[in-house]
Amino acid sequence: MSLDRRRFLAASLGLAIVGPAAAQSYGQTFKVENDEGRPVANMRLPGEITGQIQELRGVTYVGPREAEVTLYEFFDYNCPWCRKAAADVTALAASDPALRIGLVHNPILSPMSAQAAKVSLAVQRKLGSAAAFAFYGQLLATKGQIDGLKALEIGAKAGVTRAELEQIADSDEVREAMRAHMTVAANLGLTATPSYVLGNTGVLGHPGVKSLAKMIGAMRRCDQIACG
Repeated sequence: MSLDRRRFLAASLGLAIVGPAAAQSYGQTFKVENDEGRPVANMRLPGEITGQIQELRGVTYVGPREAEVTLYEFFDYNCPWCRKAAADVTALAASDPALRIGLVHNPILSPMSAQAAKVSLAVQRKLGSAAAFAFYGQLLATKGQIDGLKALEIGAKAGVTRAELEQIADSDEVREAMRAHMTVAANLGLTATPSYVLGNTGVLGHPGVKSLAKMIGAMRRCDQIACG
């Protein structure tokens, strides 16, 4: 059955909010700066929680499985900074083929964000990570507010019918995957979108592509986002 705007919105309301986040105090564990030379909030995270990210279903991955470093982005489709981040993350994927990137949904800004994330998870479930990564870039490059209907419009261009995408997006499997993504984000204290996890370090906000590349380089040298 086709989902109209009201029904799709109602079906997503329960996904926009999860349980209380674990208390986190993001200061500067490591002295790192963004592309404008300003301090970047970051903190060591519990390994038992960061380890759960790899177990999540529906994470969109690009890059080799055996990569030395994996960058996880936690994002919301209606976060203005996530638009810039998507372009930068896409550029990183193209310029650093040894890097593995994982996209984790954290639609905390609105029910519309949850709608779009459900469609994204449906694309990933049906067509795989390569198609879902392309969808992520295309959707965040569109203008205006992003909701489920806009996501369906773009997702249907990937080669799967809109009706099938709707069905998958509204499935229990997608709903459970969404909750799991958001629960891990909440337990890590990722209260801003986008945020990143590199190893056992959380980075709050988007520092810019040059700053991210420096952190990734440091992870390869000394297993933390800044060396020395």
